[in-house]
Amino acid sequence: MKHFHALGLGAVTALGMTALSMLPASAAWQPNKPVEFIVPAGTGGGADQMARTLQGIIAKHDLMPTQLVVINKSGGAGGEGFLDVKSSKGNPHKIVITLSNLFTTPLATGIPFNWKELTPVAMLALDEFVLWVNAQEPYKTAQEYEAAIKAAPDNTFKMGGTGSKQEDQIITVAVEKALGKKLTYIPYKGGGEVAVQLVGGHINSTVNNPIEAVSQWRGDKVRPLCVFDSKQLPYTDKIQGDLSWSSIPTCKSAGLDVEYLMLRGIFMPPGVSEEQVAYFVDLFKKVRETPEWQQLMKDGAFNQTFMAGDEFKAWLDGAEKNHKGLMQEAGFIAGN
Repeated sequence: MKHFHALGLGAVTALGMTALSMLPASAAWQPNKPVEFIVPAGTGGGADQMARTLQGIIAKHDLMPTQLVVINKSGGAGGEGFLDVKSSKGNPHKIVITLSNLFTTPLATGIPFNWKELTPVAMLALDEFVLWVNAQEPYKTAQEYEAAIKAAPDNTFKMGGTGSKQEDQIITVAVEKALGKKLTYIPYKGGGEVAVQLVGGHINSTVNNPIEAVSQWRGDKVRPLCVFDSKQLPYTDKIQGDLSWSSIPTCKSAGLDVEYLMLRGIFMPPGVSEEQVAYFVDLFKKVRETPEWQQLMKDGAFNQTFMAGDEFKAWLDGAEKNHKGLMQEAGFIAGN
């Protein structure tokens, strides 16, 4: 059975930590007007929730002299947002939060954009993906759900996800290959809508990020079956009854040999100065020290890897190659 590895990951290296420690603790440059925070995705999804949490933390702790203004630009699978930032050369008062559509959108749509046309700032975290079903469904384990899919005709089961030819559908194709069965993939505008559709029984399962379905899990409306990571999640705070994120088995251990993690990173337009980049690296290092950020990491069961500088650029190079391979195999490359 083919093993799908979207991203090769590890702890931040000692070299990376050294590079980070060399950055100035307090850069001389700072914003002198509101900073636009572009979200290349719809409202209610994981990227939007993280951006708005960051906005709140920065305001509450007075970490920036001006406001951070969140603006959603989800058109063209996020291409609208990326092209906006690409065209804002030299503007240090605009940042964008990225997810894996940083790689998938240009490959799937052919829009004239590559991540190297932006200025990488930092990886804030990596987001997990979980296989969810409605809590009223009879499937208590991933094995039971897999068996039901295998026993039914192709396209019987409906998988809901965010967008077409993006992360959720890439994972769905990998699941189909692992099970040898076809699913009906139904795209929605964002992870919030995906969760609502699952609770309403309009789809059979989703591969939503933890933060996108945690409130529905707390309310016993959805059930997590497995996580698409190589190891179980470390978070032990109880969420639903006696269950925590650490209670969820890996999909691989359940016979579903699929792994995928997604970037949550910050970029700036092209042509900004090193001093301006350093300001935002320092800003987000301060954000990571706040209790509100730590709570978000727990609630959303994030992988807390942080990178900046050359280490982050090297990681981005590898992630782009891996996504291209996955999308070629799925037949999602524009013009192919």
